[in-house]
Amino acid sequence: MPRYQAIRNLPKTSKKAPVPRRTGFLTRFFQFTLVLLLVAAAAGALGAYALYSYLEPQLPDIEVLRDVRYQMPMSIYTKSGKLIAQFGEKKREPLNFEQIPQTVVDAFLAAEDDRFFDHPGVDYQGLARAAVLFARTGEKRQGGSTITMQVARNFFLSSEKTFFRKLKEIMLAMKIESKLPKRQILELYLNKIYFGHHAYGVEAAAQVYYGKHVSELSLAEVAMIAGLPKAPSAFNPLANPERALIRRDYVLKRMQTLGRITDAQYREAIAEPVNASLHTVTVEFYAPYVAEMVRGEMYAQYGEDAYVNGYKVYTTVDERLQNEAKKAVRDALHDYDERHGYRGAKKQLDLRKIRSEAEWDEQLAGAERLGDTIAGLVTAVSDTAAEVYLGQSQRTTLAWDGVRWARKYINADATGAYPRSVKEVLKPGDIVRLRSNQDGAMVLAQVPAVEGSLVSLDPSSGAILAIVGGYDWNHSKFNRATQSRRQPGSGFKPILYTAALEKGFTPASVVNDAPFVFYDPAVEGGVWKPQNFGGKFYGPTRLRVALAKSRNLVSIRLLREVGLKRTIETAKKFGFTQDELPRSLSLALGSGTATPLRMAQAYSAFANGGFRVEPYIIEKILRQNGETLYEATPSVACADCTGDSIVRGNLAPRVMSPQVHYMMHSMLQDVVRIGTATRAMSLGRADLAGKTGTTNDQRDTWFNGYTPSLVTICWMGFDSYQPLGEGETGGHSALPMWIAYMREALRDVPEKSFDVPEGLTTVRIDPGSGLLAPAGSSRGVFEIFPSERVPKYYAAPAVSERHSEGEAGAASAGGEPAPPRQERAAKSLESLF
Repeated sequence: MPRYQAIRNLPKTSKKAPVPRRTGFLTRFFQFTLVLLLVAAAAGALGAYALYSYLEPQLPDIEVLRDVRYQMPMSIYTKSGKLIAQFGEKKREPLNFEQIPQTVVDAFLAAEDDRFFDHPGVDYQGLARAAVLFARTGEKRQGGSTITMQVARNFFLSSEKTFFRKLKEIMLAMKIESKLPKRQILELYLNKIYFGHHAYGVEAAAQVYYGKHVSELSLAEVAMIAGLPKAPSAFNPLANPERALIRRDYVLKRMQTLGRITDAQYREAIAEPVNASLHTVTVEFYAPYVAEMVRGEMYAQYGEDAYVNGYKVYTTVDERLQNEAKKAVRDALHDYDERHGYRGAKKQLDLRKIRSEAEWDEQLAGAERLGDTIAGLVTAVSDTAAEVYLGQSQRTTLAWDGVRWARKYINADATGAYPRSVKEVLKPGDIVRLRSNQDGAMVLAQVPAVEGSLVSLDPSSGAILAIVGGYDWNHSKFNRATQSRRQPGSGFKPILYTAALEKGFTPASVVNDAPFVFYDPAVEGGVWKPQNFGGKFYGPTRLRVALAKSRNLVSIRLLREVGLKRTIETAKKFGFTQDELPRSLSLALGSGTATPLRMAQAYSAFANGGFRVEPYIIEKILRQNGETLYEATPSVACADCTGDSIVRGNLAPRVMSPQVHYMMHSMLQDVVRIGTATRAMSLGRADLAGKTGTTNDQRDTWFNGYTPSLVTICWMGFDSYQPLGEGETGGHSALPMWIAYMREALRDVPEKSFDVPEGLTTVRIDPGSGLLAPAGSSRGVFEIFPSERVPKYYAAPAVSERHSEGEAGAASAGGEPAPPRQERAAKSLESLF
């Protein structure tokens, strides 16, 4: 049989004999592939586990998210809670989830993660789409990033774009979802995300872009804000309004598609124009010197944390008193400035070339408001008035009464004659400054060249109630109330007199007010010849009169009697430091240095019964969550606190005995009643006391005054230390500032007096000698003495009747007749220490 026939006759199954071989191959292939896949899967799983094991320990503890403290600016408030300032770049106002409107939630979910409530922290569909897009186009997009992943990134991870960081982000997101409810995750996101212009969180964004709370936003405004996190710069409505509008409309369309808003709401919102504008924090009370003081203290205490921990700092500042202090300082500086003449227009324009209001506005644009003054351009002048353009189409008429003060300034001691018409002072084209007077009329003005400051304390605790560091913060940020160390002049004399009374002198002790020559190599020419103001000498003078009249020669002789060492130690008790106190006889005239705040501390002791308090301005500090971080517990003055009524560790230290304090207070009251500050009597109160201060060449003028309820220090001078001019004394320059402030500060404050302490006796004395007044004398005055220092002798009747105020026989510190001159040893300089 032929071979092919044999083959053909084979059974049909024999024809498929090779199939099992092929099937076996495929089976083995599939088996191999399956094994390979299983091995790969196992390897992948092992690799993933190894990667997880490697990365997991590096992941932060998400438990911190349960009690998040956002980086927030420091806010500073008045005592009653009005915002003064904020410090810190990150603007943020965190909200609880319940405070966030549903529209805001819907807008952000539509814009960023519409499956937020469905996925476990990672949107696998979104990641798959992003992966496919990347494989097809090579483009990286954020499409796979969920809100939870953004929370993980913003709270825990850096901004670097690496494979490992993305894995950490995914792992953290899943971990966050396993620990926190969705609402809390969304709350964290809406409070943390960045919106541009230093705004973090939806509430801050609403305030920055619209000046509203987030609950007050329209649907279109919500959508605009919801579109920002994707690209805060590119979609910013301030920088790129066109792109921002496109992004906003996209968010609105997504909300419509997802059924979060109706078609009608969509049409209405999409028709709304872009109305965003930059809104800075609303300052409710303008007190920049206060704000800077507090900022400095907070930074010194907390460093950079002060700007990010969201501290709310409440100050001791009283709004009403602060406003009155600012007004008193500015008015006093303007009064001084106008007394010394008009310095002329700072700039002159040719109105033939610059004619339009637009050009005038451009010229005035650089002249900002300073203090109470605004800039204006004189456009027309007659003998009796001037027309002034104020900018932005605003005009005013400057009448003759507002110009008549403007004598030409020559120097601090000289001015020209009073003008006879407006034309003598102004001409068209002058750029001048104006301010409103008390009647509301505009008057010619100028930014004062002189400066001043005011500090007002509660003497019982040291709380700073008002503080002004200069004419205007924008003109000069130097705080003269706390940073300017000036000579206190005669304002230091009460410290010396306190030391004298402690040593045994009395208000009736007599010291000679006569010429004094002191050889001092430190003085030019080697000879120091101090004088009284005015150059006169008044002979033997009681200390009460000498302090009231501010007799310099008495003070110098008194310092020699008391001793420098004792006087300096007394000054330190009041708060002065060693470097503020020169070791020379000139200390008697206030040749040391002191800030107005230091003087306020010192005079608080006279106002509060004899205690040293520490000035402070921070009342309390709250954390972000409202908990109290710090609350002031000042040492308080309490003249009546004894035994069980003393709060341990909270009673201010005494700097003088009740007896010495009462005598000093009485003497300082006479400064107002009969001395250099009698103008203060215009306030019509019996509880005023204080001391004027004027330094050499009238470079500094002071009034340091108080009642038992309030101590206030006023200073005036030039930053350059140039003289203020002849006649510019503390009573003439600084006292009017004090009076203006205290008139308002003490309104409705009842008068208060000190009880006479035990150990003091009041007797009638002869005013010339300080001895007991003889019977029948018509010139006797009452004086206060420590009981053991009451004079033992009577003044001779005939001599007593001849003595005039400021003249005397001779009395020692205790009112006793002075020893013969030849028995008194001359003191060397060394003996003073």
